[in-house]
Amino acid sequence: MDWTKRHIEALIFTAQQPISIEEIQGVLEESLGHSIDIAFLEAQICELMESHQNSESSIEIQEIDGGYLFLTKSEFHNSIQVMLKQSSGKKLTNAALETLAIIAYKQPVTKTMIESIRGVQSDYLIQKLLDKDLVTITGREESPGRPLLYATSERFMDYFGLKDIKDLPKLKDFKMPENTIGVSDLAMEN
Repeated sequence: MDWTKRHIEALIFTAQQPISIEEIQGVLEESLGHSIDIAFLEAQICELMESHQNSESSIEIQEIDGGYLFLTKSEFHNSIQVMLKQSSGKKLTNAALETLAIIAYKQPVTKTMIESIRGVQSDYLIQKLLDKDLVTITGREESPGRPLLYATSERFMDYFGLKDIKDLPKLKDFKMPENTIGVSDLAMEN
């Protein structure tokens, strides 16, 4: 493996958050003492991504949120999910997921807007999402009282494997169950 490619791989491996190609370029130019072309780096990263994708390794390099990060391959997600569930002991409640979805689709959004959509107070849930670093405060709205604005965080992007917030499923992609009375035809077949 090329010496530069090893440096790139080491940088991506040690990055806590997705590392951009510009960050990689800056680090390598400083540490190696010469300028490095972005196109060259892109080619090296492509080769690294391909070699990890084709290897028997359980990890791969993914482009996420404008940068690169080592992640486990999808066939191992279930095992990782079980481990994380066992280690964290707590998962997000339906109410927390509902609040997170509102923030993701409406961001930046105020607490008042979230509560008007949910119909209940959401202080506790917003605080829990902030504590789990799935949501971040992005500023204040220019309105009376200057309420805080909430948006999804980089950890949210990493957790759900999104390169960009535009990669969220469109609301039209979700099929809502029909409003029916009684037992559905599918339930009758079982």
